[in-house]
Amino acid sequence: MNPFSSPTRLRDMIRAIRACKTAAEERAVVRKECAAIRASINENDQDYMHRNLAKLMFIHMLGYPTHFGQMECLKLIASPGFPEKRMGYLGLMLLLDERQEVLMLVTNSLKQDLNHTNQYIVGLALCALGNICSAEMARDLAPEVERLLHFRDPNIRKKAALCSARIVRKVPDLAENFVNPATALLREKHHGVLITGVQLCTELCKISSEALEHVRKKCTEGLVRTLKDLANSPYSPEYDVSGFTDPFLHIRLLRLLRVLGEGDADASDSMNDILAQVATKIETNKIIGNAILYECVQTIMSVEDNGGLRVLAINILGRFLLHQDNNIRYFTGK
Repeated sequence: MNPFSSPTRLRDMIRAIRACKTAAEERAVVRKECAAIRASINENDQDYMHRNLAKLMFIHMLGYPTHFGQMECLKLIASPGFPEKRMGYLGLMLLLDERQEVLMLVTNSLKQDLNHTNQYIVGLALCALGNICSAEMARDLAPEVERLLHFRDPNIRKKAALCSARIVRKVPDLAENFVNPATALLREKHHGVLITGVQLCTELCKISSEALEHVRKKCTEGLVRTLKDLANSPYSPEYDVSGFTDPFLHIRLLRLLRVLGEGDADASDSMNDILAQVATKIETNKIIGNAILYECVQTIMSVEDNGGLRVLAINILGRFLLHQDNNIRYFTGK
């Protein structure tokens, strides 16, 4: 075993780097650590593989080259244990991107982990795929991700929805495969799954005209009802943010309604009442309320013409321009 590979823990290396007073000292410490890691890799030292990768990730965040450790990510991902896989997938997302040819070697491991019996390993694979998925990987792994949109655990469905959004961005031809599972997610009661389902439907509508027509026809009334329930919901500690019930879901729903209402008079008519309600009921003494109101104004200005709503939206923009907060005046000008 290399004498330099085992003694230095991650925290000790971080402490040594932070203690450096000059850039030259820092480079010397990093150079020494990289040499020890290379020696450990060459000896195929299994005991310290995860520690070496953790140190490489920190070195990478400092801006130093770490390409020599990319294969270690793949080795850890291929390990059977969850701790090793977790470190391997974290390294994969940080040290590699979709342009790396070595990424194609991990496709088989991802496929196996997406079909794993341990849902936490499935979650790791979905997170990695959602971050570094290339077009080739999207085509190979789309059936597994589509199947996981129906998984029993809401956390897996949520991650699968975000992963699906990445897949359809990379390969628009696959959009039709995700339309029905995505619209099914819009009926979810779990807010985490619902918000990712809304995000996936938004991506599908932007990419595919067929998906846009399908969601517009089947889901507009349901989305309006969901936004109405959200706007009128009583205090819920689980979703409350500074007195507002799940403002993130508010904003995602408004963005999807904007896409659905643009260029369609019937869809726009069905959402006029709830847009007027959100525009008049939201409190503007907090930044979260102003964020929701801004999205509502953008939606009103994008959907088909309604004179009264347009006047209301312009008045709100006028109030924003007179606001004391420079940030609010800035995004109003945009």
